[in-house]
Amino acid sequence: MSFSFTDPRPDKEPSFTFTGPADVEKQLQAIADMASEILRLVAEVRRQINN
Repeated sequence: MSFSFTDPRPDKEPSFTFTGPADVEKQLQAIADMASEILRLVAEVRRQINN
């Protein structure tokens, strides 16, 4: 799988392109799951710090 920026100019939002096998959705879901777990852990640490 590859990932690239298209037309990355400072005056406009970059767009992204993904190319690769059909399992891109599976990989993106894994990334989303990891991000959710990181956010859950950050919230847990914040609760512990505040107590």
